[in-house]
Amino acid sequence: MVHITDYACFHERGYYAPGDTGAPVYDTAAGKIGVAICYDRHYPEYMRALALGGAELVVVPQAGAVGEWPEGLYEAEMRVAAFQNGYFVALCNRVGEEECLTFAGESFVSDPDGRVTERAGTGEETILFAEIDRDRAVRSHARRLFLRDRRPELYPRWVAP
Repeated sequence: MVHITDYACFHERGYYAPGDTGAPVYDTAAGKIGVAICYDRHYPEYMRALALGGAELVVVPQAGAVGEWPEGLYEAEMRVAAFQNGYFVALCNRVGEEECLTFAGESFVSDPDGRVTERAGTGEETILFAEIDRDRAVRSHARRLFLRDRRPELYPRWVAP
């Protein structure tokens, strides 16, 4: 993880140190795969960096708890990331209870058009299978339009602290 959080029931800074290796994309036999670990999914800069690295699939292992965010928000966030960046997103969420948290599962896969193609049930430990057509990432709106029409020379002054 690049970004580490700390708030009620999520005391990650006591367990993890923030990563500093960038946003690598791995060229595998299954395609170009990026990973956004849990909290990193909330940072559009990180999700865009994976697209710029050529990711066709971004895997998001997360520990998202019931009631942590407004209903449907993390799914909407990942669907938008898939659409804006032109890749598939496979979010896999924990299931079960831990101290003050309940993890709901509800893992899903979103295609580069931002549509959920596969979904696991609530509270179920499930192996979720999805077919990924890598050509759909290449033909996506993001690859044909959004990434092509970026204006990165303007961005530094917008995002400077």
